Amino acid sequence: MSATTADKTPPPPRFVDLDDAGIEAERQRYAALTEAVRDLIDATVRTTADAAELDDVAAAIRAQTARLRAEQIDGPLGVTWTAQGKRMGWGNAVVGHRNPIAPPVRLVAEPDGTVWAEFTLGAAYEGPNHLTHGGVSALILDQALGAAAEVAGAPGMTGTLTLRYLRGTPLGRLRVQAKATRTEGVKTFVSGTIGDEDGVCVQAEGIFILPAQLRERYAEHAALIGYDPHSYPET
Repeated sequence: MSATTADKTPPPPRFVDLDDAGIEAERQRYAALTEAVRDLIDATVRTTADAAELDDVAAAIRAQTARLRAEQIDGPLGVTWTAQGKRMGWGNAVVGHRNPIAPPVRLVAEPDGTVWAEFTLGAAYEGPNHLTHGGVSALILDQALGAAAEVAGAPGMTGTLTLRYLRGTPLGRLRVQAKATRTEGVKTFVSGTIGDEDGVCVQAEGIFILPAQLRERYAEHAALIGYDPHSYPET
């Protein structure tokens, strides 16, 4: 068992020498596959095909999956940084360009520190009848609040996340937004919401903390690439 596995400390992020054109080329390399699988997930939930058709499709999918399994990395994708301070968290379950489970959510950081996105949730994200699963709302709010803490200049990991569900969150077009309200030492306090055109559905309050064991690594990492969190580095 490796030291990383034993102490559960994630490995350091990887670095690649890619400019914006190179990042876009990598994004396009995987975009068609990711979107096709995302569409497949939705179709799987909603299909009414007969048993024979489902068996044929399952066999075809297994065959294609085997082709991808023939060349793959060990473990999760991890996070990659470029020399220009851009972050490629493409395996992320909310914003990852290569993750078909991600809705996806494309967060935008405003000059005043507000982070927001408009996105669409389909059948794969259902919880109560025709409504978004509460855990999916929590997942997306966690990502948005964490991004807002980062934009405020105090990145960290989720210490607490408190949600108040005001009403059922419909599937379909939604908006998430978040903003840091204050910082106390290593703690950043952030609030946010998810809602639709009729108003707020879920309110969230979070505290984000950079763990002690990661602070030194973060400082070294920031110095290495000239990282400016206020620009929101996710790409």
